[in-house]
Amino acid sequence: MKYISRNIVKAFVVATSLLTVSTAFAGNPDRAGSAGGMQLLINPWARSNGLAGANMADGTPVESMFLNVGGLAFVEKTEVAFTNVNYLSGSDVSINSVALAQRIGETGAIGVSVSAYNFGDIRRTTTNSPDGDGTTFNVNMVNIGLSYSKAFSNSIYGGLTLKVLNESVADLKSTGIAIDAGIKYITGDRDQVKFGITLKNVGPPMSFSGDGLSFDTQSPTQEYPLTAELRSENYELPSLVAIGFSYDFLLAEDHNLTAHGTFIANSFTEDNFLIGAAYDFKKMLFLRAGYHYEPNITSDEDRRFVYTGFAAGAGLQFAFGANKTRIALDYSYRASQPFNGTHAIGARIHVGSSE
Repeated sequence: MKYISRNIVKAFVVATSLLTVSTAFAGNPDRAGSAGGMQLLINPWARSNGLAGANMADGTPVESMFLNVGGLAFVEKTEVAFTNVNYLSGSDVSINSVALAQRIGETGAIGVSVSAYNFGDIRRTTTNSPDGDGTTFNVNMVNIGLSYSKAFSNSIYGGLTLKVLNESVADLKSTGIAIDAGIKYITGDRDQVKFGITLKNVGPPMSFSGDGLSFDTQSPTQEYPLTAELRSENYELPSLVAIGFSYDFLLAEDHNLTAHGTFIANSFTEDNFLIGAAYDFKKMLFLRAGYHYEPNITSDEDRRFVYTGFAAGAGLQFAFGANKTRIALDYSYRASQPFNGTHAIGARIHVGSSE
């Protein structure tokens, strides 16, 4: 069984690495706007947003369900996280997320995450009332993830996430599924070097259905009216491959610095290069900064991405009790143009032995 598990891990690493190489310098900006389910690309967690998402190889167990599910296996006992994201401040869009990670057995871990998107009240317009008819409607968007991760050895960790997407308005809806797979590798005499590789958002095409696609018409051969229904075009999910690393520097007693880097090969937009650094004092005070780079990110005329690159964040963590329960509070900011940036505030409760 161990031999089979090792071969499965090796096969995944080789296959994903080949896919990464094939798309590493390609990017697909010409396909931008042709995919759906783009909320799958939005990071809903405060800690990693302060690093611009560069910590794919070294996320917390809960955040690893978004970054790289292989990291979920590092949960010591139980971890719960809550985050509220004021997405693109001024757009009236918010994201509320909750997640649970739980160790099972000696080497396994399971997790569940839910992210709900709130777009506020949207003014309803029609062909007869293009400026609004005085009524509003709401968009409902929820992502649910179920994850499993396992330690294959002291160095190799891998996992899978099954995601369910639901998008709807009053008379139109779309539901789909997607799968993430990730591997995390640790080495070094202090386990200070970490590598990660993940394949995300792989799933069948989605489409919309519902009464919103139907309309009344007159049959050319009959006197009574008919109801006709349009067919929604299928749309692909924004699949990607990401590969990342992190390195822990022990500056002095109680002072630590971690460098992060991640490359993302996107199927429907430009490729991304993410870098970040996190400093902590006694695992109590955390300062973070990151930068997201893609072609034309510094150009107001040619930028394709709403974020302008810079990200920063801070956090506090407290340990108490005989079982070393830890409570962490995190804040992050990502600069954008237009709007006034994205602000995220989150809390984590980690039950387990101290690090």
